Amino acid sequence: MASDVSSEQGRIGLIHTVPSLIPALDELFASALPRWARFHMADESLLKNTIRDGTLSKATMRRLLTQIWSAVDGGADAVVVTCSSLGGAVEAARPFCPVPLFRIDQGMAEEAVRRGRRIGVLATLTTTLAPTTSLIEAVSAGEGQSGQSIVSRVCEGAFARLAGGDTAGHDQAVAAALTEMAAEVDVIVLAQASMARALGTLAAPLAIPVLTSPELGVAHIRDALA
Repeated sequence: MASDVSSEQGRIGLIHTVPSLIPALDELFASALPRWARFHMADESLLKNTIRDGTLSKATMRRLLTQIWSAVDGGADAVVVTCSSLGGAVEAARPFCPVPLFRIDQGMAEEAVRRGRRIGVLATLTTTLAPTTSLIEAVSAGEGQSGQSIVSRVCEGAFARLAGGDTAGHDQAVAAALTEMAAEVDVIVLAQASMARALGTLAAPLAIPVLTSPELGVAHIRDALA
């Protein structure tokens, strides 16, 4: 985190549901927005309860809104929600938020719409699949695109393997799903940042682009704050 307060351009509050992703995201923001200080807020229960409920409940949405207001009260000049499963709550909160409010997957969705007419969305959680697909559809409609189609698929069992500590099993399952989907679409979107690790296990590079949210999301936020 930036320590020279006099050189700060602003402060970004990041709200996470997967604490293990904080170091990588902090590094990306430090590189892309070096004059913006950062602070992190983590609440694993927001995602765990969404998985338990099978949907983004009103209670979880309300609790995320509380986190967003807390970040603003803590001095954030911009707020980023890094969990794609909570995208619906971010959209609901944005009209009432007094500072720029971002979801980490916005840049990825915009890039996917630019890259291809047949867009594949791969997730390991059903709770992430719908928000990501809806976001891509909204971006496509907003940019006046016609004729685009989306193929959405859940890599069954992969998340349970990752949660159980079987990272190799998770990566193999995602890599297999990627290879299968690549034959059907022009570009693939990985709905969760944790899935990116599987790209390193592919037997051979895919012939189509595979997009992940962290780098594209940070680039989108950088451009918006500029």
